[in-house]
Amino acid sequence: MVQVVIWLIAFAAILALALKRWPSLSASLDCLLPRAMKTNGDNAVVWSLALAVLGATTIVRPVDVLLTAIVLGVLALVAVKLGGWAMDKVDLH
Repeated sequence: MVQVVIWLIAFAAILALALKRWPSLSASLDCLLPRAMKTNGDNAVVWSLALAVLGATTIVRPVDVLLTAIVLGVLALVAVKLGGWAMDKVDLH
């Protein structure tokens, strides 16, 4: 029960801060994200909700988030390596 309360408090705080400071946050996100994901100042609620969920979960369960990031990183590395290997095997001539 305590984790739920802490998560809700962190979620509300992060959401409020993200919505309040959206113009500067949007500019920061646009510098980090690829072109297809750029916010361009739109969708403040969607991005703020996503950041609030990720932030609150990271505060309450940091090990789970870290392990998920490691697994996703390993899967991406394997996919890139397999893609490179497959492209080497394909005869494009």
